[in-house]
Amino acid sequence: MGEEITQKIQQLLLMHDTIPQEVIDKKNIKLGLRNADGSGVKVGITAKGTCIGYDMIEKDGKRVKQPLPGKLFYANRDVEKIISGLELEKRFGYEEVVFLLLSGELPNETELEQFKDEIGRRRKLTRAERNILVQEAENYNQIYVLHSAIAHLGRCDVAADSSNLGDIINQCINIIAKLPTMITSGYNFTRFKNGGDLIMVVPDEDMCTAENFLYMINGEKPDTYDAMLFDKLLILHAEHGGGSNSTFVVRTVASSGANTYMALGAGVSSLSGHLHFGSDQSVIEMMRAMKKKLKKTDREKDVRNYILSILDKKSGDRSGQLHGFGHAVYTISDPRSIILKNYADEYSRQKGRIEDFHLFAMVEEMGSEILSERFNTPICANVDFYSALLYNLMGIPDDLFTPIFAMARMAGWSSHRIEQRQEGKIIRPAYIMPDNYLKEYPLNRK
Repeated sequence: MGEEITQKIQQLLLMHDTIPQEVIDKKNIKLGLRNADGSGVKVGITAKGTCIGYDMIEKDGKRVKQPLPGKLFYANRDVEKIISGLELEKRFGYEEVVFLLLSGELPNETELEQFKDEIGRRRKLTRAERNILVQEAENYNQIYVLHSAIAHLGRCDVAADSSNLGDIINQCINIIAKLPTMITSGYNFTRFKNGGDLIMVVPDEDMCTAENFLYMINGEKPDTYDAMLFDKLLILHAEHGGGSNSTFVVRTVASSGANTYMALGAGVSSLSGHLHFGSDQSVIEMMRAMKKKLKKTDREKDVRNYILSILDKKSGDRSGQLHGFGHAVYTISDPRSIILKNYADEYSRQKGRIEDFHLFAMVEEMGSEILSERFNTPICANVDFYSALLYNLMGIPDDLFTPIFAMARMAGWSSHRIEQRQEGKIIRPAYIMPDNYLKEYPLNRK
């Protein structure tokens, strides 16, 4: 009986929930909050971050996209210049970027040291916070673990539901500080539950975010080069404007008056969807399958044919998607991918895996060419492509790729949560019914 009624509901919803394209066009519905040309509908304004990948120009009486080289800005600072400055000075910078995103200004030396000290002091988990992660050890997905843990953190905060701006800022800093410890502890608890060794490492207050994360995975102090490279990965994932699904979810939930834990936890839950993230893990799985299939990976013809077979749903995960390619904004290039490609070249040589980099570079070139030709528009490799290779070269488990994104992006999410609180207006887009629906099913029918 249960299966019968389920099938009946399924049949009815397929009939009523499938809206014809002509209705969408007639009503000028912006599905996915996207315009007809694929650009996002403008629903807000933010001073936190923005990405540029095209311009809108008039052509033959229509507004069309003009592809541009990609650019990314954090609080009006060019991210490429942030990275090059840190490289020149040979220092860590993620905490400085967090301060920039939260406040809108770069800290002076005294402010930066105070901020870094505060984050270091807050990294340790309380007994209650550790118990939350122990309870999640049965969870097979580390993003599910993280989502649940952040939601439950509110139980450990007497001011969890406060709308005071100072309390909200304090909560955001607290979560940013604890996230590396939560992710590594949650992973280690789950690994132990599945038969592995129990590795429990207390965070070092004197280490930065990047150093602590690598340290807490296996209990060994990381190589300085590795930690600085990981620091740059965190910076490049820290923010991307208000339009990404996870950031928009954070702003939407925050706009209702929900507390910080619910709003930031919603951003994490968005990452569980395959359409939004998990791509860097899919990239490394795709490339492993390619290496296994091809045996020799230096033959351009074989690599090209394999890419085509992926797109034709004959190889890989049969999704027809070349993972690590395409972006809602970037067209000609993703500036983050360009930066990471250079690091991947150097780092793969250090690790004795230059052949892996050469394969990635070949797939990037051929994949962009094939996709751009198929869809008649420039399509480039995105940040996930080379970040996947770099995480793999560092020995980071695949299961942690997406939680690392959440850890990095918590800076951006927090800044948007605060900004949305200041805007103070609940987000409520409009949905309409087809013209004939109420005529067919009058509300007063008996």
